[in-house]
Amino acid sequence: MNSKTKHTALIKAEAKRLGFLSCGISKAEFLEEEAPRLEKWLRNGMQGEMSYMENHFDKRLDPTKLVPDSKSVISLLLNYFPSETQDEASYKISKYAYGTDYHFVIKDKLKQLLAFISEEIGDVHGRAFVDSAPVLDKAWAAKSGLGWMGKHSNLLTKQVGSFYFIAELIVDLDLEYDRPVTDHCGACTACIDACPTEAIIAPYVVDGSKCISYFTIELKNEIPSNVRGQFDDWVFGCDVCQDVCPWNRFSKSHNEPLFNPNPELLSMTKKDWEEITDEVFQKLFKNSAVQRTKFSGLQRNINFLKD
Repeated sequence: MNSKTKHTALIKAEAKRLGFLSCGISKAEFLEEEAPRLEKWLRNGMQGEMSYMENHFDKRLDPTKLVPDSKSVISLLLNYFPSETQDEASYKISKYAYGTDYHFVIKDKLKQLLAFISEEIGDVHGRAFVDSAPVLDKAWAAKSGLGWMGKHSNLLTKQVGSFYFIAELIVDLDLEYDRPVTDHCGACTACIDACPTEAIIAPYVVDGSKCISYFTIELKNEIPSNVRGQFDDWVFGCDVCQDVCPWNRFSKSHNEPLFNPNPELLSMTKKDWEEITDEVFQKLFKNSAVQRTKFSGLQRNINFLKD
């Protein structure tokens, strides 16, 4: 077994031990196919107020500009599908935000994986990325053979659907590279048909500025009145396009205790949400991704649905 094969096997085995669903590896190089797609998306203003998407265009497409001398992008998936979900009659938050903020959970696992690589393989330099730097996570995961890009623009796999986080290690180590898998969306348009705000404007194209997740999390100003009545009771994020996807019949619940919700969250009624205080918000969503919208943002979202 050559060193490249050995190192690749070691890394994948350790990723599995750390609890990652899967691990795929691709060559750190310019994302040629993504460049025109990203350029067009930005040109059409689909980022809305997410102006950070306009920054670091080159770095988004070329990992060697983020991590000098990088050779490989190690993509990892971490399951967050919950065993229990909120009451359908209540206001809803995205499943990914039920427990501890994924940035903390995954960053810790990535640090452990990077430390393992240094210990077992030697002087390897790299950086860990969890949705917090200009890295096109889904494009790298697809290039690494971990799934295909669905029509809702989320990564999909036959085995477990799409309820997982994507993270990367970009390292200056030569490894064996995986091949992309084929698209299995076929003629299905379930996600396009179900999107409450018609944000999936064409197969594989999501207008970010029309997405419920954008309105309830990213938008800092008032929610425009022309989308009133279209939010389907979502107050933080939205899972509709994933919930209706046939591949998510294969989702299995995660085994990460930190992703378990506060039991009070699952039993909250609409009245509980409408009467929530800052104190209860801080207690319920301590270390949660819901903190991103702040108490004032959550109140704005609830009032928008209530009015």
